[in-house]
Amino acid sequence: MSKESNVIEFYVLCNKLKNVVRTGWIKWGVNKERVESIAEHIYGTQMLAIAMYSEYNYDLDLKKVLFMLACHELEEILIGDLTPYEISKEEKEIMGHKAVKEVLKNLMNKEEINSLVLEFDARVTKEALFAYHIDKLECDLQCKLYDEEKTVDLKNQDSNPICKDERVQYFMNKENSWSSMWIECDRYHFKDDKNFESVLDYAKNNKIGKQS
Repeated sequence: MSKESNVIEFYVLCNKLKNVVRTGWIKWGVNKERVESIAEHIYGTQMLAIAMYSEYNYDLDLKKVLFMLACHELEEILIGDLTPYEISKEEKEIMGHKAVKEVLKNLMNKEEINSLVLEFDARVTKEALFAYHIDKLECDLQCKLYDEEKTVDLKNQDSNPICKDERVQYFMNKENSWSSMWIECDRYHFKDDKNFESVLDYAKNNKIGKQS
């Protein structure tokens, strides 16, 4: 295959993520004309990473972080957006790593890109941990935005498997809103980074949809 063909093939594959809606929002029945796609989530994480890096002066390789955030969802082109309530973390990683290799197979730099995906999943380096926190925080912020728009009916969740989770049930009974429940469920992810927790608290306690 030619270099030109490889470029087009990879682009077309990735373009599919523009039309794949995030599974979590489907499960919760977000009622909106346009619901966030995986591609939009990726964009959101990258912009959030730039903002966090700017305001909190992190000592890390931002380019590497942005590369991780751009590529760690490549698996979803082939296996879809699987939630922890559908498949174990171990099973998803095995399927995901296989899928990423398939998506990258014709690119010259496939090994370099694949190594960044593996680094993201291992969450050992400071760049991987930062990227992981960004990925989680973006989801929390999007949930808050949907909540402010009143797009979710918590009384109509009988078919939502997420609601059967004990942790989710605990925080649903404890918190006064859908986004507050979501934020508190995710808080443990940020226990090793107070900057992220500070942004999380700001989002929980303020209206964020109209900042300008």
